[in-house]
Amino acid sequence: MLTFSLSGKTALVTGANRGLGKAIAGALTELGATVYGTSRTDAGVRKIESDLGTEGFVLDLEDVRSIAPFVERFGARLRGTSLDILVNNAGVNHPARALDVTIEQWNSIVDTNLRGTFFLTRAVAQQWVSAGTSGAIVNIGSQAGAVGIEERAVYCATKGGLDQLTKVLAIEWAPHSIRVNTVAPTFVRTEFTADTLSRPGWGETLLARIPLGRFGEPEDIVGAVAFLAGDAAGLITGHTLLVDGGYTAW
Repeated sequence: MLTFSLSGKTALVTGANRGLGKAIAGALTELGATVYGTSRTDAGVRKIESDLGTEGFVLDLEDVRSIAPFVERFGARLRGTSLDILVNNAGVNHPARALDVTIEQWNSIVDTNLRGTFFLTRAVAQQWVSAGTSGAIVNIGSQAGAVGIEERAVYCATKGGLDQLTKVLAIEWAPHSIRVNTVAPTFVRTEFTADTLSRPGWGETLLARIPLGRFGEPEDIVGAVAFLAGDAAGLITGHTLLVDGGYTAW
């Protein structure tokens, strides 16, 4: 059972100031890891520092040019301690019918969920490869990468792309002992989904598609992330673990 411990490991969780990211960061901390988090805002960073007791960092994945300098700065701030775990949790969505999607909405979703996530992950992996150290990457995907969901054409495209990216990176980076996996939740009750789940008629429609009969809570997801991040999953890479209450089993 000691393989489920994260004692002595260092983790970085993007979007750790609220919702699922906050829950993930807290769970990894409880399992013994030293956890750092990012937010797009100074207020979010202050929340992370209050919650975790570690330094928080401003990072906006839409600004791809800021990613490499951030990784260099973050690595320097660890003062010789290596990063062991990267959790790519930060993401955005702007629900809209495909006929109504704007260029701005498309760019925001793709740049954050796919482009920014890729370049952050690559920058971290480059440091690991250069130092000859191993690492574990856990992407937060979605059931939307496996099934179509109305008003989420762009979001589904990015999460499906993330599943494929996970496979390719796992293959390419396995010789460097870098594991890459994805956790793909169903709808989880957070600030991110509040508008959708409270919309008249819409929440009931979505709930009817989940065989277990309930939406997820952040605590339902953290176990899968912690498992894939740790040594207990040492032979697992390139996998997308659906935590969806059976949504995709239909």
